[in-house]
Amino acid sequence: MKPRKVLEIKQSIFADNDQEAEKLRTQLKQKKLFLLNLMSSPGSGKTTTLTKTIQARKDQLRIGVMEADIDSDVDAKTISQLGVRTIQLHTGGMCHLDADMTRQGLEGIGTDELDLVILENVGNLVCPAEFDTGAVKNAMILSVPEGHDKPLKYPLMFQVCDVVLVNKIDVLPYFDFDMEKCKEYVHMRNPNALILPICARTGEGIEQWAEWLKEQVAQWQT
Repeated sequence: MKPRKVLEIKQSIFADNDQEAEKLRTQLKQKKLFLLNLMSSPGSGKTTTLTKTIQARKDQLRIGVMEADIDSDVDAKTISQLGVRTIQLHTGGMCHLDADMTRQGLEGIGTDELDLVILENVGNLVCPAEFDTGAVKNAMILSVPEGHDKPLKYPLMFQVCDVVLVNKIDVLPYFDFDMEKCKEYVHMRNPNALILPICARTGEGIEQWAEWLKEQVAQWQT
């Protein structure tokens, strides 16, 4: 009897995707185009945060947005009203984007005369963290109602993110959310993560976040 073969499909998929992601980043560097991968769970305020970010820097940066969803174009319609280049990406039932999907999105939106493209990834804290999109930086939004213990429950998401935006700080008095514990847990997973408390609804903290993003784009383009 011949020995059975075992093929590690998931490992192979990740390895292939990582290679494609590195190729994409190299091309982005050559074009001096900064790609930000923005992730969160549904209802965290991702689109509102994105809206306030665009409003804060659209006069200083040429911005494009790729809206990824399993279906619908609600978010793309909202963002397009801000006057920035926008494209809707449908994942065909998949709960994440990978490097090849991201490449297709960039080709679809057209990257000429853009400084920054923001990918609003599919809303969940598991699958998007597993796949490198080829982005220069990863950011995620954790909203106060979700609880300060999310870094303990979804470690990979916090490990891969350069920035954690703690949103909806206006409702801190109404939830059992410990900001110091949150920071402690995030840094357990990722000591280098930048943690920025914000309120997308009121705009609190958005300027600091938008300035960080502007500086990252400038560094990438040098």
